[in-house]
Amino acid sequence: MAKAAVKKPASAPATALVECRPALAGREASGSNVKVSVLPPAERISLRAPEASVAALSRALGVTLPQKPKTSASKNGRTVLWLGPDEWFVIDEAGGNPLDDCTNAKALHSAVGVSHRNVAFAVSGAGAQATVSAGCPQDLSLDAFPVGACSRTVLGKSEILLYRPAADAFRVECWRSFSDYVFTFLTEAARDAAA
Repeated sequence: MAKAAVKKPASAPATALVECRPALAGREASGSNVKVSVLPPAERISLRAPEASVAALSRALGVTLPQKPKTSASKNGRTVLWLGPDEWFVIDEAGGNPLDDCTNAKALHSAVGVSHRNVAFAVSGAGAQATVSAGCPQDLSLDAFPVGACSRTVLGKSEILLYRPAADAFRVECWRSFSDYVFTFLTEAARDAAA
């Protein structure tokens, strides 16, 4: 049997550049008392580790991993959200690489880069709580969900990570494939909150 000749495709010139655009880049919506906007890309990792590794990972990341449910810690543009007894979500908005930093920790852990999987939205203003509450079953009052609180929850039909960086602001993280749905949901809820 004769082998068929395989023609290799011509390679792209070395000077060709590929533009990578974040999902929904530049989109925002606002009402009289709330603004919903897509946040710039950030480095993110999903981190799992036993209690014995927490100190070493905290040193490597430059921020103490929170140990209590619904809590977070932030330092120098890096935020760590507690998601479970051995699970954290690390967001770096300062240009660092938390995945690389974790390699410096000589302790048992699993760190997975999920930067391109997620899209984040900022919901801010006096109507922020009402906007997010329109689709989230949690009590988001400041007493129940204070500044610095975080959780894995739902917004409408989508799983999200919710973080409250200020009394009148939320960060909503979702998977890229749900980003259009989440943005549309938040936009409609913001219109209702403004009414």
